[in-house]
Amino acid sequence: MSVLADYFLIVNGNSDSQVNALVDNVEEELHKAGYSLVQREGNASGRWVLLDFGDIIVHVFDRENRQFYNLERIWKDGHHVSVEDLEA
Repeated sequence: MSVLADYFLIVNGNSDSQVNALVDNVEEELHKAGYSLVQREGNASGRWVLLDFGDIIVHVFDRENRQFYNLERIWKDGHHVSVEDLEA
């Protein structure tokens, strides 16, 4: 569907500190899995951080900005993959 990446993850936290904790955890776990961070956009304000790992792009929002930008609408033609399917 896109030449940008194989997977787009769209997640949100309920507070600035939770968004930052999610970002830190995603970076750590994908590094352990062998992925290198290509680029990080956004700041520590906890509103929206984009993490580009090449084949995987992760959007971490606060709840309000996730609803406002509604990226799921833009990528609605993509295939939804559950966490369980990725683990299998």
